[in-house]
Parts: sequence; structure tokens; C-alpha cells
Amino acid sequence: MVQTRLSMRRIKEILRLRAEVGLSERRIAASVGASRSSVQQCLQRARAEGLAWPGCQDLSEEEIYARLYHRQGRPAKSLAPLPDFAKVHVELARKGVTRELLWQEYKAAQPDGLQYTSFCTLYRAWLATHETVFRQTHVPGEKLFVDYAGQTVAITDPATGNTHSAQIFVAVLGASNYTFAEATLSQSLPDWLGSHVRALRFFGGAPRIIVPDNLKSAITKARRYDPELNPSYAEFAQHYGIAVLPARVRKPRDKANVENGVLLVTRWILARLRHHTFFSLGELNESVVHWLRVLNERPFKKMEGSRLSRFESTERALLAPSPLRHYEFAQWKQVKVHPDYHVQVDKMFYSVPYRLVGQTLEARVSAQMLELFLGGKLVSTHYLGTILGHFYTHPEHRAPAHSAQIDQTMERMFSRAAQIGPATREVIQRQASHRKHPEQTLRAAQGIVRMAQDFSAPQLEQACLRALGLGVYSYRAVHTLIKSAVPEAPIATAAPEHANVRGSDYFH
Repeated sequence: MVQTRLSMRRIKEILRLRAEVGLSERRIAASVGASRSSVQQCLQRARAEGLAWPGCQDLSEEEIYARLYHRQGRPAKSLAPLPDFAKVHVELARKGVTRELLWQEYKAAQPDGLQYTSFCTLYRAWLATHETVFRQTHVPGEKLFVDYAGQTVAITDPATGNTHSAQIFVAVLGASNYTFAEATLSQSLPDWLGSHVRALRFFGGAPRIIVPDNLKSAITKARRYDPELNPSYAEFAQHYGIAVLPARVRKPRDKANVENGVLLVTRWILARLRHHTFFSLGELNESVVHWLRVLNERPFKKMEGSRLSRFESTERALLAPSPLRHYEFAQWKQVKVHPDYHVQVDKMFYSVPYRLVGQTLEARVSAQMLELFLGGKLVSTHYLGTILGHFYTHPEHRAPAHSAQIDQTMERMFSRAAQIGPATREVIQRQASHRKHPEQTLRAAQGIVRMAQDFSAPQLEQACLRALGLGVYSYRAVHTLIKSAVPEAPIATAAPEHANVRGSDYFH
């Protein structure tokens, strides 16, 4: 398509801005109000005809037009061999390699070859005719794109016949398009981060940047310029020395690689598995691994090599080595320190220094450990407990006078329980003898005595009597017994003597 001729004023302004100011083609286009392609073509034609500023100022309009637009058809083909643009594209993926460097090497081999502008123009034309997957140039080892495929795969329970939809995680390296995929039971945070760890193990190293979509497992708040990462995802990135740069909302070009990777996984793997019935996640992943290998080793249609060969030659060596210890998933949550200097995590209670009562802490819960932080500083650690409702207390966390205070409070509890009845006191005494930590006994005793207000003292005494008979002494057991108590039957009384009261003889 022949472009519209520029006015003489614009042509001269374009040549001036290029020669005197040294503006880029894009900025010149913005300055003169023309398209970038028109500016580019004008400069290319002027360079080919030897027109330059300020020498062209004295030429007439007809002379300039004649020299710039005398050829309306396609430019004559160069007699020198054209560059191998497929190799040019591969070389551009290497760190520090530029088009100008490759053109200089080409000119050294072909002195009569293309000039730099023609070299770049023809390379862009070549690139436009090839697969979209290769249009973006990425630095090897720099970016890994991750996402879930929209299509799921059904896993059938062999016992019940019920099905569960497995999610397909996809990760694609930017420079080589080398692809990893696996099936997981969900898109939850543990599965999301577990897939990341297995992907880095598959690639044999870590990139500098991971580009995820804005799903909740990755991004807490999807702000355009300052997205807030999920704390566990941020910890994962810190562990591997990776930066996380989420794709912008409604900007598909930010994640073009993974979008095409998802498309290929859907067509090359999931489409082939559509008639299969899988009875476990492991069985599904065995098939995914097989077809993933086929996909990565499949030769490109319009380029030399395959994803695997490009990964081996250009990207593997540039990935950062993984730490000796792989990331261990941990959840983060906020907890508040109770008046008894314990925090509740998953229905168990863990101590912190007594000075932190009333503070809000950050709890990091891993597979075996609980770590508690205040303002980023570690204040307490515990092995995760196994008994629901149990107290796990470090003695050094208690205040010096705290044990004495608890003993005083327990004495008051025993006194109040004795006023309710001997069975109530006995239940609390059994509580104290069965529990390891005084804080746990005090909390349960307070709850039991409180039932005398919520119900009544006789009802509580009766429930405690039944609890002793059953051999159960917990707050929950007593609460269940007092709620399920059978109401006593009303006592029958004789009718009072009265003149208006009729006896049985009246009806005979």
C-alpha cells in the first residue's frame, strides 16, 4: 500500500529534527503530526537519495518530490544475500545482543548488503509473518509466565463415581517458550505455590521475574502500579530471589507467552485426553507429563529447533540456581494476644511473652512450626500442637507474679463452686488434676461457674453430678449435659376443700 505523500513543510521539518535535534522517529512523528511509519519512510528515502539537512533547503519542491517519490512500486531487491532473519531472531534473545551489532556482523560478511534501516525494516516484515508466539523478544532467563488453563479435567472417584474437576497449571519461559504443566486439585494457595516449586524444579533454576495473572492466590489487591502480593507468595519470591510483576488488568499482551502456552497445552495435551477417564490425580499427571514432553520436543514450523533445544542452548545456563532447600509452604494470619498471654491458632493456644497482651501479631504457620512476629520481629516459636483446645506454654513467657495470681483466682473459683454444690466443686477439682497448664484450668473453671448464671445453680449442680457419674469433666461435657437435662415432672397435689368443688358423686 502506497503511503500518502507528506507536505514539503513536514518533510523539511522531519529532516531538520533528525539532523539538528536528533529526535527519535516516534518523537518526530508526534512533533510534526504524522504517523511513525510515514516519518520512517521519509527518512529512509532521504537517506537512500542522499538528501540531508540543511543541504536540501535550496532545492525546489518538485526536485525533492522527484527524488523522494520517483519509485512508487516495491524497492529494488538488493543483489547481496539477505540476512538469515531466523538466526537474527534467536541471537536477539541473547543478553546484550542488539540489532545494530547483528547488522554490523552482517555488513562485515556482506559489504554490499543492506543498510541498517533496511535491515531493521525487513526484519520487522519477516517477524510479522511468523507465529505470534515469537513476536515478543525476551531476555533469556528473565521472565517466567504462569497461569491456569480455563479447561479442567474430570477425576472420577472409583468408589462412588463422583467426579472432581482438576485444574491445569501452566508455566512458560519467555525466551525459549519451554513449557511446564501439571494438574492440581484446586487453585488454592497451597496448590498454587506447590506448582511454582515443582515448575522451578522442572526448569532446573529460577528466572529473575515471574509474571502471574491477578488471581486471589497471587494478588491480594490488584492495583495497576502497586499490586499487593499475598504474603505467602511474597515469601516464596524472596526465598528464590525472584521479583513478581503481575500482569496488568485487561492487558493481554503482558502475558502473551502464557496465553499461547495455555492454548498449546489445551490443544496438544487436554484435547488428546478428552476421551480418557482418570481415577486419580497421579494418573492424570502421568499422561500430562508424556504429552508435555512431546510438545516441548516438537519442531517449530517456521523456525529451527524446538522449545527444548532453544531452552538448552539459550536459557538453561542463565537461570539462577535454586536454593539447597526448596520453599516450604506457610500460611500467614493475624492473631491477637489474649489476657492470658496466649494466641489461638487452629483451635489451639500458644504462649507469647506476657508483655504482648492485647497486641496483634502475625502468625506464620508451616507444616511443623508456628512462628509469631510483631513488627517483623520474631517473638515466639512453637512446634505445632496436635490436641485441639490444648495450651502450649513456654514457662519463660509468664510474668513473675502470674502463677501466684492464677492460684488466687483458682481459690476463688473453688469457693464459688462450693457455694453452688459439692458436685460442681468436684468437677473443677478433677479439671485441675487432669490439665497440665493452670491457664487452661482457670479458663475452663470460669466457664463452668458462669453456667450458674446462664441457667441456674441447681441445674449446674445436677449436670455436674451426671458428669461425675459419666467420668467426663470438661466444660463442653458439662455444657452439653446441662442443656440436655430432662425437666422434672410436676408433683401431683390434692384438690383443696371448697363448697363449689364437685365430687364424683355429683355426676351419678
